[in-house]
Amino acid sequence: MRRRLLTLAWSSSQASGTLAIGATAWLLSGLTPSPLVNGVLPALATLPLLLPLPQRIRLGSLLQLLSLLLLLAVAAGLLGRSVVAPLLAIALLAVGLRLAQDPLQRQLHGRGAVPIGELRAGAEAGRLAGNLLTAILFPIGKALLQFGSALVLLLPLAPLVGALRAGGHREEHGDGAAAAEAEAGAAAAAVEPAPWRLEPGGVLQGLLLGGLFALLPLWVRQQAAGSCFDFGLLLTAYGLGRTGAEAWGLRLPPRLPYLLMAAVLVATQFVGGWGAVLLFVPFGLLAAVADARLALGVDPGGDLQQNWSVLERSSALGGLAGSLGMGLVAQLIGLGGSLPIQLAAFLGAAVLLPLLQRRRH
Repeated sequence: MRRRLLTLAWSSSQASGTLAIGATAWLLSGLTPSPLVNGVLPALATLPLLLPLPQRIRLGSLLQLLSLLLLLAVAAGLLGRSVVAPLLAIALLAVGLRLAQDPLQRQLHGRGAVPIGELRAGAEAGRLAGNLLTAILFPIGKALLQFGSALVLLLPLAPLVGALRAGGHREEHGDGAAAAEAEAGAAAAAVEPAPWRLEPGGVLQGLLLGGLFALLPLWVRQQAAGSCFDFGLLLTAYGLGRTGAEAWGLRLPPRLPYLLMAAVLVATQFVGGWGAVLLFVPFGLLAAVADARLALGVDPGGDLQQNWSVLERSSALGGLAGSLGMGLVAQLIGLGGSLPIQLAAFLGAAVLLPLLQRRRH
C-alpha cells in the first residue's frame, strides 16, 4: 500500500508540472500575440536540461511551490497583464524540476522500494493527466482553477520531502543515508555520457518539434479559433500517441515518420474539430517512433539508457533553438506563414536524418 501511495504521489507531481506549463502556455498566448514572446516560454522550460545544476530536493520543491504561487497571482489579476511574471514563473518551475526530479526518483526507488518501471509508468500517466486537466479545468474555472489544481497536485509529495529533513537526511552534508544516496548518484554519473556529447539527429528533431509546439497555443487560439479545451486535448492526444508507440514497439523505415508527420500536419488544415484533435494521436506515435530509432542509433552497441540520455540532451538543445527560431520567423512573416516552413522542415528531416545516421555509423 505504501509503495502505491508513493507512486501516486510521484504521478501527481508530474501532473502538476505538466498542467502548470500547459496552462501558462495558453495564458501567455492570451496576454500577447507575439510569436517570439510565446516561443520564449518553451525555451525557458527547456534550458535547465542543458545546465549542470546541482541536485537539491528541498530547494527544487520550494522553487516549484513559489512558481505556482506566482502563477496564481497572475491568474488572479494581481500582477496585471505583464508577460514577465508568467515567464519568470516557468523559469522557476523548470529549474525546480531539474533540481528535484532525479534525486526524488532515486529516493522513491531506493528508500521507497518503488520499481523504476512503475515510476516511469506513473510519470507518463501523470503527464497525460496534466494535459487532460489543462483542457477540462479551463471551462470550469479558467487559469485560476488550473494553477490552484497544479498546486494541490504538488502537495502529496510534501511529506516525503519533509521526511528527508525530519529523518536527519542532509542532502548537502550527509549522514549514512545521504552518503548512500551520494554513492548511488556517483555511480549513475559514472555511466552517464559526457555532458558535451550530442546526437546531431536529436538536435535536428528537437528543432522540428520545438518549433511546432512553441507556437501551438497561439495557432489554436488565432488560426483555429479554438479554446484552451482544444489545446489541452491536442496535447493529450499527442501524449497518448507517444505512449502507444512505446507499448506497441512500432518500427518504421527512417524517412517514413517525418514524411507521415508532414502529411498529418497538412491534414489538420482540412479537418476541423475532433478530427484535428485525433490526428495528433498518430502524430505523437510517429514522433515517438522517430525518437526510438534515434536513441538506438546513438551507440548501437552501447547502453540504451545512456543513449536516451544523450538524445534527451540533444533534443533539448534543438528544442531551445527551434522554439526561439520559429518564434522569430513567425514574428517576421506572420503566424500563418510559419506552417509552410515547418512542413518544409519535416520534409527536409526525412532526407537529412537518415544521411546523418549513415555517416556516423
